[in-house]
Amino acid sequence: MDILCKLNLLRTSISYPLKDLNRSKSALLEWSKGFKEIAWLDSNSHHDAYGSFEALLAVEAESSITVRRTTRAFEKLKKYRAKTKDWIFGYLSYDLKNSVENLSSTNFDGLLFPNLFFFRPKKIIRIRKTHIEFMYLEQYKDDITSDYKAIFHKSDQAHRPEAHLRVAHIKMRIFKDEYFSRANRMLAHIQRGDIYEANFCQEFYAEDTEIDPHLVYQKLNSVSKAPFATFFRNNNYYLISASPERYLQKKGHVIVSQPIKGTAKRSADPMQDSMLAQDLQNDIKERAENIMIVDLVRNDLSKNALKGTVQVSTLCEVKTYEQVHQMVSTISAEVPSDKNPVDLIKESFPMGSMTGAPKISAMKIIEELESFKRGLYSGAVGYFTPKGDFDFNVVIRSILYNSKKKYVSFSVGSALTAKAKAEKEYEECLLKAKAMREVLESVS
Repeated sequence: MDILCKLNLLRTSISYPLKDLNRSKSALLEWSKGFKEIAWLDSNSHHDAYGSFEALLAVEAESSITVRRTTRAFEKLKKYRAKTKDWIFGYLSYDLKNSVENLSSTNFDGLLFPNLFFFRPKKIIRIRKTHIEFMYLEQYKDDITSDYKAIFHKSDQAHRPEAHLRVAHIKMRIFKDEYFSRANRMLAHIQRGDIYEANFCQEFYAEDTEIDPHLVYQKLNSVSKAPFATFFRNNNYYLISASPERYLQKKGHVIVSQPIKGTAKRSADPMQDSMLAQDLQNDIKERAENIMIVDLVRNDLSKNALKGTVQVSTLCEVKTYEQVHQMVSTISAEVPSDKNPVDLIKESFPMGSMTGAPKISAMKIIEELESFKRGLYSGAVGYFTPKGDFDFNVVIRSILYNSKKKYVSFSVGSALTAKAKAEKEYEECLLKAKAMREVLESVS
């Protein structure tokens, strides 16, 4: 066995050859069950110009920050990151918009997640193309060898019976007629010129419900295989995500955002599936939605960009995932080397694809017409590196679970523009909800 060892001031890094990618992922997820803080990020082998790993696991908080109120949340995160000077993993709830603008969130909240949570992990394990890298805080470096054996040797012999879900009937926060009524009120705002576009969302939920979060993640990931899949645990709070969307990444002096707007269903027939993708590519309404959000993201990134560096690398590119075709654009910019990474996020948060345009007006109207507090849904999950680089997804196609309250929730939405029809938008929501609902109701 070839083993490579590197040292830095904070962490010891030891690399082992990667033998079997899928087996390694399964073994790491199984091993992670013993920890109360877990961040698992899986690219599902979606390779692009911006990815830097196959999968990344962080466990067991050496320290952490929890923010329940939105007041000065980003400033608190900035201080925590400066104090650790290390890798930190965590999430930003959508309602941190209230920390950025003069906004509020007063809708019903069944999940009661903190608005912000980050932790500095004792142990990080990164899977790359050819090797697995263990990056442990210096005081835990002696655990690397024993953990490696526990993960990849004991797991061969361990047989654990599959847990069963006990899921109550999935309910809708609002029913079809109420959705149409509220969507039409949103469209009236658009027709009056108050906004041009808004992402209108609805919640599906189950109460008095117990699930096995790891099993639910494995099932959701197996049917979605999304490029920004995430399993995140903070004690009793779980995020199970099959997100296809990158919110914001920073590598060196370059930041990249990849908003998604435009969705089409898949077909088992290859010819029909290709036609559905082509129809999406040529759909005037869907392209208009995407371009509106591209303009919004360009504006957000330009707040910090060096003059003349904001670029649209791809516009309305159709990408195919396991469940749906999606229209994705890529916007990049160069930023000053002395700009604080947390400020880069704060000044573009939340992701424009989940709000609308103009952004602040859309968020106010969303709060008025939606029936639930979004919380972590349409927020972001990711990490900061010691050098100040970061990568965050958009929390969509995600199941949220409060194990103490026994409350399960997933939400979906669609973009409303002047040409939108409430009936079609409702059908798009059901399409996006399909995988999550089937996973939760597939085992009893």
